Amino acid sequence: MVFAAGVGSRLRPLTDRVPKALVEVGGRSLLELVLERLIRAGVDSAVVNVHHEPDQIVTFLNTGRIGIPIAVSRETELLDTGGGLKHAASLLAGDKPFFIHNVDVLSGIDLEALYRDHTKSGALVTLAVQPRATGRALLFDPEGLLTGWEEGPGGRRDWAGPPHSNVERLAFCGIHVASPSLLSRLSESGAFPIVSAYLRLAGEGAIIRAFRADGVFWSDVGNAEKLEAVRRLSAVGGLPA
Repeated sequence: MVFAAGVGSRLRPLTDRVPKALVEVGGRSLLELVLERLIRAGVDSAVVNVHHEPDQIVTFLNTGRIGIPIAVSRETELLDTGGGLKHAASLLAGDKPFFIHNVDVLSGIDLEALYRDHTKSGALVTLAVQPRATGRALLFDPEGLLTGWEEGPGGRRDWAGPPHSNVERLAFCGIHVASPSLLSRLSESGAFPIVSAYLRLAGEGAIIRAFRADGVFWSDVGNAEKLEAVRRLSAVGGLPA
């Protein structure tokens, strides 16, 4: 599933009339770049959620440029990542783990390795993470299991269970692999972030693991400065394939 429903408020005025998913880098939209990487990793069908300027995204998907079946999950109101995933559950039903990928994330993370790591581990969810500066981070124990969330270094912490004294602070990359049983375990309703559901599930004993992507190129394209930076990289062939 590709999360593409956001309004792209930090990219305005560019996104006033164009959905963030169709903002271009090197002549291709973010949505196309993400889907191409997922296809190279073995994805043979996808779900894309839409909200802001949804018909533009549907029109793009109907051009056939992507080459795999793609279902669209329409959100009349924004449901955040967790709510969006739950809303699309019927479109994702199956017996194999599936990728979840933010549309505004470009990276060189080895998606095939992430998927293999997940399937071998038996985890409910595997999260791609990096040790980089971030305002909000996930906390993992020495075994790489999700134990909490922190806002700002040394800031407020939310724990999945009892507080841990020995944790590592890692930045979430907006790329994860989930086992199909996750969908039936999303008991939250309405709009909610997927991380809050992950913390609840980890507190209930679910295995939610880290996949380390240390030193690998990663960028979100959340504002004009970051967009310009990845466009410059693309112009000189610096973006990973």
